[in-house]
Amino acid sequence: MRLFVTGAAGMLGRRLVVLARDQGHAVTGSDIDDLDLTDESAVRERLRREAPEAVINCAAFTDVDGAQTNEQLATKINGDAAGNVASAAAELGAFVVQLSTDYVFAGDATQPYTETDEPDPRTAYGRSKLAGEQAVAASGAEHAVARTAWLYGAGGKNFVDTMLALAQERDEVSVVTDQVGSPTWTGRLAPALIEVAERRATGVHHLTGEGQCSWYELAVEVFHQADVSCRVLPTTTDAFPRPAPRPPYSVLGTERADAVLLPPWQEGVAAHLSERVLA
Repeated sequence: MRLFVTGAAGMLGRRLVVLARDQGHAVTGSDIDDLDLTDESAVRERLRREAPEAVINCAAFTDVDGAQTNEQLATKINGDAAGNVASAAAELGAFVVQLSTDYVFAGDATQPYTETDEPDPRTAYGRSKLAGEQAVAASGAEHAVARTAWLYGAGGKNFVDTMLALAQERDEVSVVTDQVGSPTWTGRLAPALIEVAERRATGVHHLTGEGQCSWYELAVEVFHQADVSCRVLPTTTDAFPRPAPRPPYSVLGTERADAVLLPPWQEGVAAHLSERVLA
């Protein structure tokens, strides 16, 4: 498969490029330094030149708090640029996998959100990512929307590595118990995205580590698996006020008969820690 990956310098995009090449696909990666996705004509010209069979769009404005104060820029990158990529892909008959997020939901559910649940974003970031989903759908491209959450992995700032770094400096850390989600390791998400592209499995996919936990429980598990003696103190979201509200409950579930299932989130933590040791 000829594959084009945007956001290839990011935590997920970098892994996607390496893995897809290892699987024998012909992969081209791009990032802001060589292609501005908000430039519609440039995107169209580049995709015509590369002639991919599939495009995985990992490029995004991911600063949740930054989006809250600059929603116009976030929407330009997460919404308009996603539409540019999908429209250019549609002209070539290329399949598009658009990355999205749990933030498209309100975050006040009591059971996992499935693919047919109605989005209701409560933050600028969530609205910008939903705009991207809608722009891709309107482009006419054959496409999939892949929603994920609580992402971590090598090559990017993430909660797991931040906790491990803090444990080197402190005897204890305070972590919130009132935000619940599904931690997702890039090493498991990347192959799932490639599979969606290979199968040209259209529609919405929820792709997260199986199960759920709070940030507090995730920190406890990370320290346990890493054999780190740092105490985790429970606290609440109110203790850490942020410009953008965090969803209390953003667990993603699936009702697809052909769902691509990821292993339990604890297995992702173990694999990530093993990779850190080998690095």
